[in-house]
Amino acid sequence: MIGAPTGELELLVPGDPATPTGGYVYDRRIVEELVRAGWQVRVHSLDASFPRPTPAALRHARELLAALPDGRVAVIDGLALAGLGRVLPEAASRLRLIALVHHPLALETGLEANVAARLRDAEREALASVRGVIVTSEWTQLELADYGVERARIRVAEPGVDVAGRPAARVRPAPGAPLNLLCVGTVTPRKGHELLLDALADLRDRRWHLVCAGSLTRDPATAERVRRRIARLRLGERVSLLGDVTGDALERCYARADAFVLASYLEGYGMALADALVHGLPIVSTTGGAIAHTVPADAGLLVPPGNDRALAHALAALLDDAPLRGRLARASRAAGAGLPSWPESAARFAHAVAELAPR
Repeated sequence: MIGAPTGELELLVPGDPATPTGGYVYDRRIVEELVRAGWQVRVHSLDASFPRPTPAALRHARELLAALPDGRVAVIDGLALAGLGRVLPEAASRLRLIALVHHPLALETGLEANVAARLRDAEREALASVRGVIVTSEWTQLELADYGVERARIRVAEPGVDVAGRPAARVRPAPGAPLNLLCVGTVTPRKGHELLLDALADLRDRRWHLVCAGSLTRDPATAERVRRRIARLRLGERVSLLGDVTGDALERCYARADAFVLASYLEGYGMALADALVHGLPIVSTTGGAIAHTVPADAGLLVPPGNDRALAHALAALLDDAPLRGRLARASRAAGAGLPSWPESAARFAHAVAELAPR
């Protein structure tokens, strides 16, 4: 991280910081690189009830902020931000507060309109109390204009990728074998697993196998719906739900895949998609949120979110056209080679902190 400033900061995240989802992975990797570069970083776990905290959780958060030394930089993860609106004005009078927003929570898929409206108002209120906002994509930066956040108060620090030692991805399956499709994402409504299953069910005459890596416990109701959908569509022998997969096991999933698929309705960046690029995998996904910013047009087939017919058409093209898969794979690997490493992302994060919260 040559040229990056150093300093001290407090990071506030809800729940378990070791949670294996994109936002938490981002937080952990940035912290690791900052510490490696000489920063002093303390990570504080808020109650998992955020962004709708219990009274006890809110008291704990208020006490935690009150105990921080005057003038300290406190970065608050966006998962907690909406629940802190009532305590941030007092904290902002003596702390240098920065919000870290992956995507506005009010845009989460499946929320009732009144719940989304309350979250939107709460996020807007909380964002008004911080000195600045670090976002993980240019798309999120643009979205925050609707929350009253001026561009001058926003900095972009995209996630990094691990660039060393990645094996070359296969462009096509072995002769006679099905095409191995990989989907990486927590099983929640926003990730579109049910939509993906519907699209693939229309293509049961093709040879394919889908592996889904991602938590089945963070949203049990959605996971159960996905299992029932698999059973109803009679895809039990063609779809593998692995649950949480991390580290070397996840690396092996990417290495064995022939293509990457993700039917998300929205992504604040799409770290799994960036990993697919590094592995040189052809991609079928959507244009939801920041995906079109993350995946170049020549590296993937992107369709409107929520459109199962368009998704099925893109998947059919991928399955049927080996030369197309080859072209997408080459463009994917080229794009992956240009993505920032985690040390580079942490350097951008460090510069953002220094610019948004100077002493």
